[in-house]
Amino acid sequence: MATFETLANGFGLIEGPRIDDQNRLCFSDVTNGGVYRRSPNGGIETLIPKRRGVGGVAINESNGIVCSGRNLIYFNEATRTSRELFAEWDGKPLKGINDIQPDDHGSIYCGTLEFDPFSNRKPIPGSLFRVDPDGTVSKLWDGIEVTNGLGLSPDRKLLYHSDSGTRAVWVYDVQSDRSVKDRRIFAKLPDGIPDGLAVDAEGGVVVAVPEAGEVMRFKPDGTLDKRIKVPAKMVTSVTFGGRNLEELYIVTADNTEDKEKKGTIFRMHADIPGLPVPRARFQ
Repeated sequence: MATFETLANGFGLIEGPRIDDQNRLCFSDVTNGGVYRRSPNGGIETLIPKRRGVGGVAINESNGIVCSGRNLIYFNEATRTSRELFAEWDGKPLKGINDIQPDDHGSIYCGTLEFDPFSNRKPIPGSLFRVDPDGTVSKLWDGIEVTNGLGLSPDRKLLYHSDSGTRAVWVYDVQSDRSVKDRRIFAKLPDGIPDGLAVDAEGGVVVAVPEAGEVMRFKPDGTLDKRIKVPAKMVTSVTFGGRNLEELYIVTADNTEDKEKKGTIFRMHADIPGLPVPRARFQ
């Protein structure tokens, strides 16, 4: 049985966990607003106050972070200022961006939301985009029901994408020009829906599973390898950190051991270490 260490609690719906070079954990609170950073000594500081709906965070190579929300922004920590990177498409403002994934060129893959995912309305499909450091925005795919976690394979030839509306993790082939093709189902979940994900050093895909209260690992061929029960029902995202990326951080929107703890950050030992996540390169 997995052993969990509780690192922080008392938040709403925690999302976007990412570890920086100093082993500090950046994360967001979607419902209450704000982007935060936890130091290894346990101290938590506010990076961006009040920003709501941040489903994805990426560490920038120099100074700060890139994060989603109503739009995609680069936050420069040195100047404490933010700059819009992607806010509209075809002359229309975006309704929202959820999870994001940087690549080795410093670009950001991101999925858009065309409806309020917390409403009971039928999902309006969104799209997959890539935003480059020079400002170029490329639409890569349409028809994603509820976009969620994104991750690249160790050889960067595959892009994984959680589509919660279909209860599946999908995969695309990444082309030499970094466009994608041949979207297909990588793994269907036996329970719950897929949310945030991370890729490990062996090419396994580790998926947070809300409703089921679990983290599931799928082998590179898409077969289910492991199920880890978490002391929360709404398990929203995962990331690797620590020395040699041998720790798995799990974030949630609740805590089933003590409901007063609300959104919680857990940490556990990872049997298979994580794959390093590239840095964004915006200025």
